[in-house]
Amino acid sequence: MNTNLTSKYRYWEWRTIIVLMLGYALYYFVRKNFSIAIPAIEQELGISKAQLGIFLTLNGIIYGFSRFVNGILVDRFSKKNIMAVGLLISAAINFAICFSPQMNGVMHLLDAEGKATLGLVYLIGSLWVVNGYIQGMGVPPCISLLANWIRPSELATKQSVWNASHSIGAGVVVWLCGVLLNRYGYSAWNLCFAVPAAISLLGVPIIYFGLKDKPSEVGLPPVEDLDKVESGAVAVEEPAEEKIDGAIFKKVVNKMVFANPYIWIISISNFCVYVIRFMILDWGSSFLTQEKGMDIATAATVVASSELVGGILGMLLAGWVTDKFFKNKAHRTCFFGVVGATISFFIFWRIPSAEWSLVFLVLSAFFIYGPQALHGTCASQQATKYAAGTANGIAGIFGYASTMVSGVLFGFLADAYGWDAVFILSIAFGVLGSIVIALMWNAPADGYEKFHKLIEKEKNR
Repeated sequence: MNTNLTSKYRYWEWRTIIVLMLGYALYYFVRKNFSIAIPAIEQELGISKAQLGIFLTLNGIIYGFSRFVNGILVDRFSKKNIMAVGLLISAAINFAICFSPQMNGVMHLLDAEGKATLGLVYLIGSLWVVNGYIQGMGVPPCISLLANWIRPSELATKQSVWNASHSIGAGVVVWLCGVLLNRYGYSAWNLCFAVPAAISLLGVPIIYFGLKDKPSEVGLPPVEDLDKVESGAVAVEEPAEEKIDGAIFKKVVNKMVFANPYIWIISISNFCVYVIRFMILDWGSSFLTQEKGMDIATAATVVASSELVGGILGMLLAGWVTDKFFKNKAHRTCFFGVVGATISFFIFWRIPSAEWSLVFLVLSAFFIYGPQALHGTCASQQATKYAAGTANGIAGIFGYASTMVSGVLFGFLADAYGWDAVFILSIAFGVLGSIVIALMWNAPADGYEKFHKLIEKEKNR
């Protein structure tokens, strides 16, 4: 075994995972801060749940579209550059939202009572929609870099480790904003944008200087050939990155992604999973304060706990179970996760005890973050590293199209019919997501064999 090669590979593998975890956690600082600020914005600026829901929906739709566009771009251009620039711009947008009321002297943004006019509603909403597009520059580089740096046989476990950055970022920023609002009051809602933005700027140089786009940049072979190189069956120099003709590449990507029924099954199930996920993350604080009688700091702590405890444990266990017991077939783990999340979410809704509500909210996050993490792994496995960004772009469109339900529709239902209507619809999507992902139970663990067969077929034409 080539121990020097193994040591060098492990160093760069874990350096990549750690930098991506930190970088993407900071993306969440300038993305999920809006959700915890909702009760304060509603009270201080007089913006309704329906209007706030529209912001969330438009942001999510644009974000999903951006993930698709940037998924295609990162399969062709520098991944680390796209990710670093996106975080920088997103921080700038959050600063702009923070100071938007101060522009009242230039535009008529506040009425005589200090409440938001339609001008301020449109300004904040437009900035948040633009932020949705910029945020779509975060996940695609991560997914593509992970597929390039982690062996296919270890991808589920280690991508789940990276995926903990979702819960770390969301949990910490929810807790941080809850502390700020509790300490300074709802009138300090703008601190929920300024403070996270300032912190997130630290990630820009870390991403830019800490990452390499692919192993060949540091003299390492492709990850799918690493086992052969370590055993001495293949020379280190031999397995250079495969050069594929552009026309052939496009044809194969079409078959591996757009004409692959597994990618569409994963994407539809992802839509359903994200409905429940965003119900917890975007509306959890509002539900707990208005229906369970919690103060904003306690509600923020509960939601943060569901992310940091339930979410992280759930995704790490899901990745380990996939590689250990399901032979890398992440879609099977996803099925059990969606079923468990749906049951836990139902109990969270119906149980009267505030203390037990906390337990089942954490359990809901525990189960939902397994499939949330592994749907991306499934897409990468089926599309291979060559089209992981594009495949995850499609899954991302479906995932964030769910904000049409979790954003504006849930906001309308909560205002018009109360929270029960929101929970009934959420649980219905959980049942649907379970059924859909079960359709690919017998799918292979990955698509590399299919990919290479398609390449050879196209070359021989």
